[in-house]
Amino acid sequence: MTDIRTLVLDGQKVRVALFGPADASRNLLVFNGIGASLETVGPFAERFADTRIVTFDVPGVGGSPVPALPYRFTWLARLTARILDKLGIDQVDVFGVSWGGAAAQQFARDYPHRALSLTLAATSAGFVMVPGNLRVMLKMATPKRYSDPQHMLKIGPDIYGGQMRANPQLLREHAATLKSGSGRGYLYQLLAGAGWTSWLWLPQLRLPVLVMMGEDDPIVPLANGRILVNRLPNARLEVMDCGHLFILTDPAETAAKVEAFIQSTPVAEIA
Repeated sequence: MTDIRTLVLDGQKVRVALFGPADASRNLLVFNGIGASLETVGPFAERFADTRIVTFDVPGVGGSPVPALPYRFTWLARLTARILDKLGIDQVDVFGVSWGGAAAQQFARDYPHRALSLTLAATSAGFVMVPGNLRVMLKMATPKRYSDPQHMLKIGPDIYGGQMRANPQLLREHAATLKSGSGRGYLYQLLAGAGWTSWLWLPQLRLPVLVMMGEDDPIVPLANGRILVNRLPNARLEVMDCGHLFILTDPAETAAKVEAFIQSTPVAEIA
């Protein structure tokens, strides 16, 4: 069951999707990776048994228009809180993958009373990180892979690693779900993370955190997961037998681990 709608918040249109039943016991807010539209979340969302998935196209991606000005993660956290208000959702478990992992950390910091738990997948603490392969990072400098499926098939094995190296069909299926955004939207996403880091304030996050990292990730090496866990007071690390996109290459196992983690976290009363 998928409900896709467009919300208007202070003049900004945002395309939002809710996957799963409205009476699910938990709501999981998903911050997607850079340039990725909400369609890419579908195969992952379908694996949850008793969790409703809430996600959206970041302005400038997929079906959400580019905002008038560049933004920072603090602005995106406020926008996300407004989305949840519009949907009538008070508290959520928070999930962020890659670029979205930074947005998820910022949301958990700015809205601690709304975040029950935090899952960080294939992400880092921002500029205080062990960098990925330089050749790979240069290939990610433009959003061409989202608008040109052949380009995605060409560079995907190198940039995503893991099962994407050996199984071209997985990459074709991923490319088929993409809804490309604009070059300016992609640039704004890059600018949102420029100079950003959570490293200084990670010890202030008291909520339970699950850090999931691919052991063959050319973009965000596994060492970044260990940095996150060492800085967070209530976190544990789960290493996935894959590369950067394990939520796509192994959605069933990833969803099972995330759902078991969030279901073990008690729901807190809002003060």
